[in-house]
Amino acid sequence: MPSHNPVFGRGFANANAGNGQQYTQWGGPQQQYGAPQYGAPQYGAPAPAPYAQQPYAPPTTRYMTMDDVVQKTGLSFLVTVLAAAAVWAMPGQAAWGLALPAVLVAFVLGLVIAFKQIANPVATLAYGALYGVALGAISEAFNDLYPGIVIQALIGTFGVFFGMLVVYKTGAIRVTPKLTRWIVGAMFGVLALVLVNLIASFFTPGGLGLRDGGPLAILFSVVVIGVAAFTLLLDFDMADEAIRRGAPAKFAWYVAFGLLVTVVWLYLEILRLLSYLQND
Repeated sequence: MPSHNPVFGRGFANANAGNGQQYTQWGGPQQQYGAPQYGAPQYGAPAPAPYAQQPYAPPTTRYMTMDDVVQKTGLSFLVTVLAAAAVWAMPGQAAWGLALPAVLVAFVLGLVIAFKQIANPVATLAYGALYGVALGAISEAFNDLYPGIVIQALIGTFGVFFGMLVVYKTGAIRVTPKLTRWIVGAMFGVLALVLVNLIASFFTPGGLGLRDGGPLAILFSVVVIGVAAFTLLLDFDMADEAIRRGAPAKFAWYVAFGLLVTVVWLYLEILRLLSYLQND
């Protein structure tokens, strides 16, 4: 199944491969051509047993449903929030000693999950817990400088999330191959600009001005928030497509990982934008 979200990659295909089955375009197991399917038994063949007496083989794979996506995603967010709250509750600046290691480990773990297409609860929940530690320290630091900014960022994040969910479910914006290419291209463009700005900051104060809090930085943050919001559409579409294709239930953990990545990115960018606006 083609992936709309680069975070997911070939995860759906690998998840199906782990079940020992091959699926057709619509998710059903392939049948061998030439095998007799219908018609009367051949002469001399034993009569078939009555239907009620024939052995019944229950399906070995439980397919993913929207309930699976909601439950796994909700649990992943809960673990992230609890980890952030626990770090925030630590006395003094102790949280900052954990923030950088947590970010580095979470970054590496995220790359492993994305490129190896890992779909299991341990990987997804560990990623959520690690980023929760980092988010707790970052949020506390921002809230100390700008009291109340974290609540505003959380409201903005979930507002964008549910707004894009409504947009997707109502079909106001359809996820087409062309739109997917535009969003993926915009994601790589944002990443490239961030890296160039970081390198430029080593030689010029403020770099390209994309993160110094000025008008250009505000505009750039608005663009990044827009790209992250549209990335949510790809995540929603990936979940729907996986359900339509008959993905195994465990694939919901991979969907939850992708949604968690996007929402954390969206939250951090909204937090940054609000800090710029309060400095003006």
